[in-house]
Amino acid sequence: MINSTKSRIRLVLVDDSEVVRVGLRALLGTAPVIEVAGEAGGVVSGVELCLRERPDVALLDIRLPDGTGLDACRQILKKLPETRILILTSVVDDSLVDEAIRAGAHGYLLKEIDGRGLVQAIQEVAAGKSILDPAITARVLQLVKSGHSGPDALASLSPQEKRVLALIAGGCTNKEVAAQLGLSEKTVKNYLSTVFEKLHVSRRAEAAVIYAQGSRSAKT
Repeated sequence: MINSTKSRIRLVLVDDSEVVRVGLRALLGTAPVIEVAGEAGGVVSGVELCLRERPDVALLDIRLPDGTGLDACRQILKKLPETRILILTSVVDDSLVDEAIRAGAHGYLLKEIDGRGLVQAIQEVAAGKSILDPAITARVLQLVKSGHSGPDALASLSPQEKRVLALIAGGCTNKEVAAQLGLSEKTVKNYLSTVFEKLHVSRRAEAAVIYAQGSRSAKT
């Protein structure tokens, strides 16, 4: 999460397409709140770039020539836990969304997003929020509805289960949840199993969407 006293968000781009990188750099270069600190075309070069520049946000594609953006995500967060990871891809796959959340990514967007939406998403992720593309949220919600679950199911969770779910929805790993709540990783896994059962879901992404929807309903 960036320091509120910073005037600009330092960001790195990792995408295998030079055309995409040039376009993103040109687009984001017009946003006064963002500073593009560098770009890379693969996992190894992307991780090295992040270690060198220590960005606030890393914008990663999934398909890279020497691995995936999720591989890069894990490696970056292992060494730079304060860096926020935003996946920007053309791949719409429910299992990849789930894997991205497991890898610790703080956002998952499709490349169809417009420039204004991308800048806003980068700002929100840098500020500590988690972002899912509306199209992905709709897909996950459809899966949730097909399982006869929804925001109302949150009422069945215990206070501790809700705390665990809130942290998972915020992008925390099981290890991070355990550390924040003073629990063992095994206990966190047990809580998650119970949460999934009560919500009638099988993926973290689905549970995160239900939590987000429930939180919005509570505010209105």
